[in-house]
Amino acid sequence: MVKKVFQILNREISGLHEAAYLLGACALASQILALLRDRLFAYTFGASRTLDIYYAAFRIPDLIFVSVASMVSISVLVPFFIAKLKEGEGEGKQFIDNAFSIFFLAIIVISVVMYFLIPQIVPFVLPGFDHGPLKTNLITLARIMLLSPIFLGLSNFLASITQIYNRFFIYAISPLFYNLAIIGGVLFFYPVMGISGLAWGVSLGAFLHFAIQVPFIFQKKLFPRFHLPLDFKSARGLLLLSLPRTITLSSNQIASFFLVSFASLMSAGSIAVFNFSWNLQSVPLSIVGVSYASAVFPALSRFISQGNRDKFLDNMIVSARHIIFWLLPISALFVVLRAQIVRTILGSGHFSWSDTRLTAACLAIFIFSVVPQSLLLLFVRGYYALGKTSKPLVINVISSVLLVAVGFLFIGFFKTEPLFRYFMESLFKVSDISGSIVLVLPLAYSIGTTINALWHWVAFQREFPGFSAPVLKTFFASFSSSVIMGYVTYLFLNVFDKIFSINTLVGIFLQGFCSGILGIAVGVLVLALMKNEEIKDVWKTLHQKIWKARVVGVDSAEGL
Repeated sequence: MVKKVFQILNREISGLHEAAYLLGACALASQILALLRDRLFAYTFGASRTLDIYYAAFRIPDLIFVSVASMVSISVLVPFFIAKLKEGEGEGKQFIDNAFSIFFLAIIVISVVMYFLIPQIVPFVLPGFDHGPLKTNLITLARIMLLSPIFLGLSNFLASITQIYNRFFIYAISPLFYNLAIIGGVLFFYPVMGISGLAWGVSLGAFLHFAIQVPFIFQKKLFPRFHLPLDFKSARGLLLLSLPRTITLSSNQIASFFLVSFASLMSAGSIAVFNFSWNLQSVPLSIVGVSYASAVFPALSRFISQGNRDKFLDNMIVSARHIIFWLLPISALFVVLRAQIVRTILGSGHFSWSDTRLTAACLAIFIFSVVPQSLLLLFVRGYYALGKTSKPLVINVISSVLLVAVGFLFIGFFKTEPLFRYFMESLFKVSDISGSIVLVLPLAYSIGTTINALWHWVAFQREFPGFSAPVLKTFFASFSSSVIMGYVTYLFLNVFDKIFSINTLVGIFLQGFCSGILGIAVGVLVLALMKNEEIKDVWKTLHQKIWKARVVGVDSAEGL
């Protein structure tokens, strides 16, 4: 039994679509758990100040993670590890040990310093919580969650090694354990420990995210060891490249941190609504965008190291086409079915109908940025595989500053310009709900992210002139079918509204599900009539039965 488990964990997936679909399937399972987690939060707390505190406390360790732990992210380490391991396992192991030692010491020191600084920085980064019990609870939760960036950073470090050996399954199931632990925190820790139990669930999840990587790394005899003195000279190249890459990868997250800071000054529940809608739009982003970007990155790095730019471009084109192919119709369905999605997943307990409408409106705005977010992940990894960090650094930083500025301006417009407020509230049908100002936050994020992705696209096209034509062909085909799919889904919503009772969970689920299935069927038919190439690729990949992919035995010797 144990041997069987190790065989499953050690399965090697070498094809792009097979790896992407495996990552997507595991991401789907993880997102289902994440939705269950959010449903428990919604049921227990609703869009309340208590949940605002929890999500706000999350942002401080998140800031450490994106600004420090992301220095050892997969996109940073994989090219270095591939190059060092090619020189020999001894050289590779020495480099891994030294990089680990530098990172581990840095993350521990910064986390300890932050532990004592949190009370001083709260008034600046989360001004809405700078008083009384709110501040006390926020500080307590944030301090407990400081364990999270440590373990997640270590997990990222080990995941870089597992991905080099195409062990995508290990990498893919890590978030499952993370979300299971958070659910455990809601169900078991919170009733005993109060709100701090939620934070302990997060920290436990981060530890499990790390621990699942350990057995394979031990098997390969590559588990890093901490040693002193630190050899900064041998890691100089890594450090010089990781800093701009870290800023690039973290800039969008830091921008979203500022949006949460703005939300802390809004009405109670605004941060909860923002995070619920953020998490819902992250479902298609994680299943498709992150999966393809993660699956293709090792291959991109290898092609560049081999000097094969044609293969590199081919993989970038294929990944971009499939990201667009999947995400445009999903986005259309999310926009049309937003109320059904939110009510089905979150609509229980203390989560009111007003909470549902605000969250659905924010989701509709966020969903417009899912394709740009996914393409942005792909472009950034493409540039990293090329060894170019300055271009994505400049683009991301400027776009993130613009994002924050737009958010700040929109808040002012919403408060001072009745026409702008009326337009936003009428468009999303929330004019009778207090707290509608929260809509400007996802709007700012979507605008900033779209500009960012388009800028990357134009820059990449200038370097690789053959990129845009085939990708745009897929875009127009998928966009056309998505519009038709969305329209058909909307029509059938009105039909099923008379068949199912939308006052019950089952009724509203069936209304959205049946309408969506019929819309998808029409969309697939349209693509088939257009002889869409991605439909053929999907069928070919599924026909190969990726679940029967070659399993590499635990004692086998594998090359890179």
